[in-house]
Amino acid sequence: MWLDEVKFDARGLVPVVAQDAETGRVLMLAWANAQALEETVRTARGVYFSRSRGKLWRKGEESGNVQHVVEVRLDCDGDAVLYKVRQAGGMACHTGRESCFYKKLCGGDWEVVDPVIVPPEKLYAEH
Repeated sequence: MWLDEVKFDARGLVPVVAQDAETGRVLMLAWANAQALEETVRTARGVYFSRSRGKLWRKGEESGNVQHVVEVRLDCDGDAVLYKVRQAGGMACHTGRESCFYKKLCGGDWEVVDPVIVPPEKLYAEH
């Protein structure tokens, strides 16, 4: 089975990078367990395992910004997964930005380089 080739860590998790399928921009990094990967493949929606909540996290279940997964890849070592996604709403980050990687190291300081598309208080109030 395809899942047998995934090398999960001691906690039963594997890192997953979500990448915009059209632009190639890295949107986020999260974790998945076997159940999350199986559900992602079965439903073609981004599903992860929330380490802080200790349960499955279906991307967009609270914000409405669902990830439609068009491709799943496994790296050469089998210990990292890539979801190529179409991001509903144009935002992957809970801060209301396109990408979770919105800070850039500039001269020894982190500089915010991406704008907020929808403020989080509005984004999460609607769902």
